[in-house]
Amino acid sequence: MKNRKPYLLDTSAIMTFLEDEPGAHEVEKILYHGAVIPFVTLLEIYYITLREQGEPAAEHRYALLKRLPVRILSEVPEPVLLKAGYFKSRYKISLADSMIAAFAWAEKAVLVHKDPEYEQLETEGLDMVKLPYKS
Repeated sequence: MKNRKPYLLDTSAIMTFLEDEPGAHEVEKILYHGAVIPFVTLLEIYYITLREQGEPAAEHRYALLKRLPVRILSEVPEPVLLKAGYFKSRYKISLADSMIAAFAWAEKAVLVHKDPEYEQLETEGLDMVKLPYKS
């Protein structure tokens, strides 16, 4: 936690925390020491939970995330939009992940994830913390 850059949490990092998977303790420390969460992460958490566990669970998780001491990025500035388009056009990456990576780039943040899709962006100079991948 001694990094001076902010930490930006991908959906996979939040799910690690919510599902108490390996790496959850590290995510919890990040959450309570000033993390950044883009709206895309909230959207993905909501619809994944809605699909897998139903509306009450999705609403509960959304409310929980909104109460955390994090900064939620809810607007898409033009540089983020353009960088997300660049990532999407150059790499095999989902639209959501390209936006999350672009927010990390714009915030000069460390991207916290456990998604191998992001590995191809290491050549772009993004700082990352890789949580344990699922086997």
